[in-house]
Amino acid sequence: MPETSGPDGPGADHPVLAEARALLGAVLHGHGVSVRLSEVEAYAGPDDPASHAFTRTPRSAIMYGPAMRLYVYRSYGIHLCANVVTGPEGEGRAVLLRAGEVVRGHELAAGRRRTDDPVRLARGPGNLASALGLGLEDLGADLQGPPEPWLEPGEPLPDASVLAGPRVGVSRAEERPWRFWVAGDPTVSAYRRSPRAPS
Repeated sequence: MPETSGPDGPGADHPVLAEARALLGAVLHGHGVSVRLSEVEAYAGPDDPASHAFTRTPRSAIMYGPAMRLYVYRSYGIHLCANVVTGPEGEGRAVLLRAGEVVRGHELAAGRRRTDDPVRLARGPGNLASALGLGLEDLGADLQGPPEPWLEPGEPLPDASVLAGPRVGVSRAEERPWRFWVAGDPTVSAYRRSPRAPS
């Protein structure tokens, strides 16, 4: 798995990187299930060709809204992915929630995911959204407090326990190490380079 101790290259000091890293260890409370986040990816709106908000459209408009809103979208027409809007209004910044550990509602998550393997319950963005019971009706939810879904901040993690590497499956700006994960956490998903990315 390609990895570094921190981001470098284009946009290495972009504020969305700190916002993404700060989400590691936070707990997202969904519909009867809670997941402690172990892997996230940063997307920088108009500063990032891989972002849905690189061009503002009706689909990406929520990313330009206030921070701490939930952006839910369907990926490849199959599964849902969940993002936290992180930037101030007008900037289009958001963080994709890629993986985590179920810390509440294991039986409910297992029923939704049709597996009771604790490592696999919320491993990968589609599985995470499924375990939490998130739907398109949650688009725009305010994550700053109950009712669910809401986001509970975690304790800051030491630098030594956080790794960074390329984002998964993007075909543009694929070299940017804007994915962050907790080192050694088994729930972190596998890296897969997009077949559409330049060689």
